[in-house]
Amino acid sequence: MPVIAKVLITILIVLVVLVVVLYFVGKKLQKKQAEQEAQIEAAKQTVSMLVIDKKKLKLKDAGLPSMVLEQTPKYMRRAKFPIVKAKIGPQIMSLICDASIFDSIPIKKEVKATVSGIYITGVKGIRGGLNTAPAKKKGKFKAWVERMQEKAGAKPVK
Repeated sequence: MPVIAKVLITILIVLVVLVVVLYFVGKKLQKKQAEQEAQIEAAKQTVSMLVIDKKKLKLKDAGLPSMVLEQTPKYMRRAKFPIVKAKIGPQIMSLICDASIFDSIPIKKEVKATVSGIYITGVKGIRGGLNTAPAKKKGKFKAWVERMQEKAGAKPVK
């Protein structure tokens, strides 16, 4: 058997083992995330709050309780989180926001938020609804490609 064939078979075996390991690790992480989502759903409450400010900050700069910092894994402490500073009743608090709704939270407005501990999972506007960001303009090249696809009768690429 040539040397190249042996090397290719070895690489193929290593790749197959890697894919199998990633499959099982991914399955395990998926179960863990589902459990966490269930805990968040069980503890959620609807709260009326006045949003003062929102930023993406590191945990140590966000003004969160020290217990939160201690429980966070070391590799996540350097990451930036979406932080919302809000007045809930008489108290001003810093809360961690879900990244998917961070852009839809209006500043200096009162909102009804779904909160689980210090984690905001959903937001609804109280007066006048939420301000949604306007759709981004397409670049000249993308607009040109779209026009050409329309002329040709092809499906647009997303």
